[in-house]
Amino acid sequence: MSDPISQVATADLRRLNSPATAFRCLVTGLTWLAKPGIRRYVWIPLLVNLILYSVGLWLGIRYFSAFLNWMLPGWLDFLRWLLWPVFAVGFFTVMYFTFSVLANVIGSPFYGALAERTAELATGRRIRPAGAPGEAGMWSALRSEFRRLAYLGLRTVPLAILFLIPVVNLAAPVLWMVFNAWFMALEYTAYPLEARGCNFDRQRELLGRFRLGAATFGGTVLLAQTIPLLNVFVAPAAVIGATLYLLELPVEE
Repeated sequence: MSDPISQVATADLRRLNSPATAFRCLVTGLTWLAKPGIRRYVWIPLLVNLILYSVGLWLGIRYFSAFLNWMLPGWLDFLRWLLWPVFAVGFFTVMYFTFSVLANVIGSPFYGALAERTAELATGRRIRPAGAPGEAGMWSALRSEFRRLAYLGLRTVPLAILFLIPVVNLAAPVLWMVFNAWFMALEYTAYPLEARGCNFDRQRELLGRFRLGAATFGGTVLLAQTIPLLNVFVAPAAVIGATLYLLELPVEE
């Protein structure tokens, strides 16, 4: 059977691969948080995010200086003023990414329902295909989340090793951010795609066809997660934005 992505018009594929489209969908997701019919799906994830990111901010402020001293050998101390912004971005990205993963594990049972409700409001119909099971239960959502975490873990180890290699570790924060922009795209597009019967392998295949747009979406989410207060709202907004972003994408094999 033909690949459904080949059924998408060139103009539509160009739209999916557009950084502007990806960014606009995330912004729209933020504006939809207070939309009637959406609010009841987001208040618990927002409360979880508020608690976790507050802890993350406190830990980041407390331990950043020690992290910088550990990363920079004494003979590179004269470059501290130049490298400080690079390591600051890398440190807080890692910190908030870690807390966002934890927040997503806790919030995952709510995000599938949020994606379905968003699609229903946007189109007037449910996105779950005919014959598919009902809304995923808590354990199903958690299993999917841990599948993504396993994918993350297998790739995090070699990236983490780069942080320990002198000189090479200067590029490690950049490589970490690039990979995690891609992972954030996988994370938040998973909820609407799973609701349409699309498994993890299929999700990776589909996003690989418009990698630039997907990575832009994930990178914008990653950046927003490092901004205090805004990061509290980013996860549910990203679920809404990802649902709108992929709304017209055919996923059936």
